[in-house]
Amino acid sequence: MHSLITNIKIQISDKIFVKDPETSVLGKKIIKESIILIDEIGFDNFTFKKLGAKINSNESSIYRYFENKHKLLLYLSSWYWSWIEYKLFFATTNVDDSFEKLKKAITVVTEKIEDDLATEHINESVLNKIVITEFTKTLHTKEVDEENKEGFFLIYKRVITRLVELITEVNPEYQYARSLASSIIEGALHQHFLRDHLKTITNCNEEISPTAFYLNLILTLLKKNRS
Repeated sequence: MHSLITNIKIQISDKIFVKDPETSVLGKKIIKESIILIDEIGFDNFTFKKLGAKINSNESSIYRYFENKHKLLLYLSSWYWSWIEYKLFFATTNVDDSFEKLKKAITVVTEKIEDDLATEHINESVLNKIVITEFTKTLHTKEVDEENKEGFFLIYKRVITRLVELITEVNPEYQYARSLASSIIEGALHQHFLRDHLKTITNCNEEISPTAFYLNLILTLLKKNRS
């Protein structure tokens, strides 16, 4: 597939960053190397001091872009969900059959992510690993309600809303579309995590992907409720 964002600028709330990292070479380097470092040592062990050492820059230079590492993680997750949103758009455009459209959407939000070579400073495959292991840390905080009001999770919620629309298109009578859609998004991340780390409590493995599981579960459920 041709790169989805070659000519598209990912839009992220300017309340998340102090200075848009996409506007400078240093900013893009901060994003690129933070993804690599978080993947290597985990978000809990990640600090701006360690990132500064990795990019050969003062710690203070990173604070010119992000207030703290929580805001940086919010930025990375927002970028990821915006990228997924574009993938959803392109995968479902000009598809008339509602079941086929939903299948394509479920595949996008549950499949293993490959790197988009057009985005040189962001490795989407590695970023996906970070979202799988660390995304809940952007939500499970005391500040979540205030940050939600500020629009920090708007892109993530748009992805879920798009899935709700497609579920409703397949079965307008299904009354749990929002819960189902959010469960697909969150559950897929969890199934990827289990497959990689706690293999005995999931059926997902090298042969059975989270995508296969959710396609089977969701389409069977909606067809049953539709009949």
